[in-house]
Amino acid sequence: MSIVLRASLLDFTADPSHVTGAVRFIDDGLVAIDNGRIAACGEYAALTPTLSPGQRIDDWRGCIITPGFIDTHLHLPQIDVIASPAAGLLQWLERHTFPAEAAFADAQVCSDAATFFLDELARQGTTSACVFGTVHAQSVQALFEQALARDVRLVAGKCLMDSHAPANLRDTAEGGVQDSADLAAHWHGRGRLGYAITPRFAATSSRRQLELIGELAHARPDLLIQSHVAENLDEVRWIADLFPEARSYLDVYDRYGLLRDGAVYAHCIHLDAVDRQRMAQSRSLASVCASSNLFLGSGLFDFDAALDAGMALSLGTDVGGGQSFSMFAAMRSTHEVARLRGQAVSALQLWYWATQGAARALGWSARVGTLAAGAEADLIVIDPAATPLLARRTAQLRHAECVEELLFALLVLADDRAVRETFIGGRPAKSTLPAARKPS
Repeated sequence: MSIVLRASLLDFTADPSHVTGAVRFIDDGLVAIDNGRIAACGEYAALTPTLSPGQRIDDWRGCIITPGFIDTHLHLPQIDVIASPAAGLLQWLERHTFPAEAAFADAQVCSDAATFFLDELARQGTTSACVFGTVHAQSVQALFEQALARDVRLVAGKCLMDSHAPANLRDTAEGGVQDSADLAAHWHGRGRLGYAITPRFAATSSRRQLELIGELAHARPDLLIQSHVAENLDEVRWIADLFPEARSYLDVYDRYGLLRDGAVYAHCIHLDAVDRQRMAQSRSLASVCASSNLFLGSGLFDFDAALDAGMALSLGTDVGGGQSFSMFAAMRSTHEVARLRGQAVSALQLWYWATQGAARALGWSARVGTLAAGAEADLIVIDPAATPLLARRTAQLRHAECVEELLFALLVLADDRAVRETFIGGRPAKSTLPAARKPS
């Protein structure tokens, strides 16, 4: 069955920091979807004559169709610790996060959380994500089961941690890695799912576990890798004490073969020049989690240094250190962190990192993050008049010559109300959520 949508269209053909004119904005556009993929995309006037006679066109004029957002770092079990106070990262983990994660020993808790989690992603316009489960294999199992049923492009992994964690949240070096290998064997590549080998962070894995993680990564180069690095100064000092042989926090992972294409490292705040060069050389991806970093007082990411080194960047909400699933909020906080650094990141660049930039870094550039023909039809309909303030601010900006200012207004002022619809694999996903249904 074909679906045809009419609206303004926006996506990227290249990185706007490198290529002038990398953004494509069509004032009056048309997207045709067939069997979950984009069949055609372009000017309404040019494509309308190619449609079958009597083809219905869903009219979203006044709105913008753009690729769905890609969140490269967030935590399934932390949905119930959002907005929890603490003096810093390590205290927040101990006081709030670890107790919440212990509840995932219950399979029903896992299932209920997965339902809420995927509903919230769709509500916020996020169509792809890289997700941490808990140490419990069943947390990832529950998430994958539901993501497969919804046909979501999603990467997830069981947390590996056999050290420096509460006893009820520890696995073993061998057992944790075997669970990961088993989950990967069952789920990786099914539908649009991918498995990520997921050491929580270096402190919570013994040298033996890191060694086995490295062996699994070597044996399965098709798997992704995800972890945290250099988020908080107390954490950095702790890693230095635990691994005195390593040159830096990042070097701990490097020594075990965990820096490579398809590796995603959250935060990357307290890196030095050598670390940044190594991130770029290894083609590892940094997930900037500005909202969480501001909330926990972890530090300010240095965009100029990262870009000068050639690092690949993306954005993560880091729920629940971040306070929202919204990628609008993630972009807004990223802008604020850059300004606090005395730096500037354009709205085009932020939007690119939240869509095509993340897709390219993850090896998905032909699949998602784009409106190109042949791509998977993961896209969102954004209403620039969703609230009175947004409507007033954007009234004169809804044209191609104003695209930078329009996107900036959206990332500053928009929230889930601006996401009128989320399409996943060509099917409406937001309007079908239980909370979105109108009372009978």
